[in-house]
Amino acid sequence: MKPEPTLDIETVLWEHGYRRIAGMDEAGRGPLAGPVVAAAVVFEPGVLIAGVRDSKQLTEKQREILFDEIVHKCVAYGIGVVDPAEIDRLNIRQATFLAMRKALGAMKITPDYLLVDGEELPNSIYPQEAIIKGDDKSFTIAAASILAKVTRDRIMKAYHRQYPQYHFDQHKGYGTRLHRELILQYGPSPIHRRSFLKKLLGD
Repeated sequence: MKPEPTLDIETVLWEHGYRRIAGMDEAGRGPLAGPVVAAAVVFEPGVLIAGVRDSKQLTEKQREILFDEIVHKCVAYGIGVVDPAEIDRLNIRQATFLAMRKALGAMKITPDYLLVDGEELPNSIYPQEAIIKGDDKSFTIAAASILAKVTRDRIMKAYHRQYPQYHFDQHKGYGTRLHRELILQYGPSPIHRRSFLKKLLGD
């Protein structure tokens, strides 16, 4: 397993006078169903939570435990959710940016710097740095990745109760073999991303 992300990037920013550094990440760019979810989180300088790392390297139980600790120890956090219809309308890249803006808007404080996983948030009013594989390098981004992943998984479990025939509790909307077979058997549900199914359905 990779080493846990550090505060090295954040420390440089603190030394330059930035205090409210928001780590940002998303969950759900790739699935065939469900929303894309983004999270933003700010900690007091120096706060580090053991075990926080890229959410994909953690078990579901570990993520749930760390989610509660992150929410308890952070200064502020925000979650942004963009539904499948909006993903189809905008495209997944723009929908992800919208989810990030929603996450920032949901925070009870205003950050003064953004650390974003992957690519910069366009037209941001805040100074920012985009970090490739940021959830492996920045503690704050890794914490955001856990908030986004846990929130999205909870949403998909709720959808499973609404549409049990698709087994969203198992694959969380990702394009597994089981999920693809169920789409072909039952057709798309209201939460499937139609723009993602064209090849599968031959549209």
